[in-house]
Amino acid sequence: MPHPSASLPMAEPAHLPEAEVDPVRDGGAVRQRPGIVIAAFVALVAVFVAVFQFPPILDYPNHYARMWLLAGGITQPPFDRIYALDWNRTFTNVGIDLAAYWLGPVIGVPFLAWSLLFLAIVLPPLGAIALHRRLFGGGYYWQLAILYFAWCATLIGGFLNFQIGLGMALFFATADHALQPTNRAALFLWRLLAGLLLTVMHIFSLGFYMALVCGLEFSPTMAALKSPRDFARLCGRLIVAMLACALPAVCLYLYAPILPAGNSADLLGAVWNNSPSLILANLMSAIWTYKAVVDMLLLIPLVLVCTNAIRTRRLKLHAGLAVAAIGLLILACVSPLHLLGTGWISWRFPIMAALAAMAMICPLGRLPRRQALLLVIVLAGAVLGRTAWIGVNWWHGQADVADIRTVLAAVPEGSAILPMTHKPKDMPIGIDQRHYAWNQDTFRHLPTLAVPYAHAFVPTIFTAAGKQPLTVLPPWREIAVPEGNLLSVGLLDCPAELRAFSTLAPYLADWRQRFDFVLVVNADLPDQYSGDVAPAGLRLAVDTPFAKLYAIDKAFAPPADAPAPKDCAHLRASED
Repeated sequence: MPHPSASLPMAEPAHLPEAEVDPVRDGGAVRQRPGIVIAAFVALVAVFVAVFQFPPILDYPNHYARMWLLAGGITQPPFDRIYALDWNRTFTNVGIDLAAYWLGPVIGVPFLAWSLLFLAIVLPPLGAIALHRRLFGGGYYWQLAILYFAWCATLIGGFLNFQIGLGMALFFATADHALQPTNRAALFLWRLLAGLLLTVMHIFSLGFYMALVCGLEFSPTMAALKSPRDFARLCGRLIVAMLACALPAVCLYLYAPILPAGNSADLLGAVWNNSPSLILANLMSAIWTYKAVVDMLLLIPLVLVCTNAIRTRRLKLHAGLAVAAIGLLILACVSPLHLLGTGWISWRFPIMAALAAMAMICPLGRLPRRQALLLVIVLAGAVLGRTAWIGVNWWHGQADVADIRTVLAAVPEGSAILPMTHKPKDMPIGIDQRHYAWNQDTFRHLPTLAVPYAHAFVPTIFTAAGKQPLTVLPPWREIAVPEGNLLSVGLLDCPAELRAFSTLAPYLADWRQRFDFVLVVNADLPDQYSGDVAPAGLRLAVDTPFAKLYAIDKAFAPPADAPAPKDCAHLRASED
């Protein structure tokens, strides 16, 4: 008896085997060939990644600095006395770390970093396209619409392991679907291997793969729910599938039982999306990048294609994946925003649900030549236009990177740099203001480039236990944080308020003696607390529009009766 997922009853005409879902000329319809536009998209992304070395992607500079250390920089002074490697500190989220350790010395960190960023962009939509082709039997112009979801908040956030893991999960699910009607023992072994690779890459990519497997096992229709016997068989298959997928993760955790830090007294540090507006914003993370208005406008053609297909009853649907997509959407609404020392958890599920939803439907599968041409023009315009819009944002961000490189060129090797920022009173959003949705600054980790380019210490390199294999050695550990944000430079003139940040930024204590330089970014916008005035005891060493480097006078001691800036009392609440 063939596996239920081997047929696609919703194809037209009904109950045709999947291989017979014919996209070729039939009754005036023409074969749909999306390959040229897909290739153009991939080529455009490759050009952008090659041209813009450090695009405004939040975590990317920090990942780059860590990859440079793992590729051999950790053996060079002064880092041989600052950092160490311990692969037992985590069992997941180490895909790019392993690539840096093994491939970085061979192909060079710049090429490796660009390659990983390229994969983080193109793998998720290409994986969804591969799954769509498998389910619906060939190429369709709807697959161009899937490319729209190459750009999302988790990509702009720089979640490289997560993004690459999404693409791997989709490709693995495509292979899983091909194996389902064959040998179940071979399928079990394949799921063990897939579970191992996905766990190492990112634990959320394993969860995505498991959701896809459940949807594919469920079959394209509701046939498994028609009788208790079929439902019992489905449950049995799902139990075996989940066991195979989860077994590698369980074994790796037992071998290295370290999770990211969390506060058990406070629901493991959980922060929730506790209002309808926050939940809506969370769901929109599947599409939001640098400016929500542009993202929404370019989404309209995709919505119109779907509504037209529904109205004309030309929408094919894989019911099993629909169940998986709905489940992921529910998780997006109920998951915490932060948990176990990890941020943006709930942002991961909307893009999963979107990719599954795009792969599960096939609108307007058969069209006359003129309508097919119109469809490809509209979808290609939306997708390539959005990619060009991303390129414009990346181009604007290169001036900031150039200023950072100029400043770092003046830093002596072995120095310790304290990164700070100007925080404007009103945080503008736009390509000229270096911000994207929710006022998140995309330049936050640019100071970490001091590690590869100046061979200088910065306290905010990613070294979180449970997420990275890099660790900080004493005594440098006392002035380092596993994950850090940029605080207002005005805080340095407020000694009383510095004590309030002993947990968030312990490196600020006695900062004059611990650091050699203060690097201030976003310097062309006045700080809401200190304006354009530098803290006392600092000498301007390098001045650029975006970044300013100040040498610290270690002998300076502020007078005991010196008045504090008037806004010091407001710093603690605002920075928190």
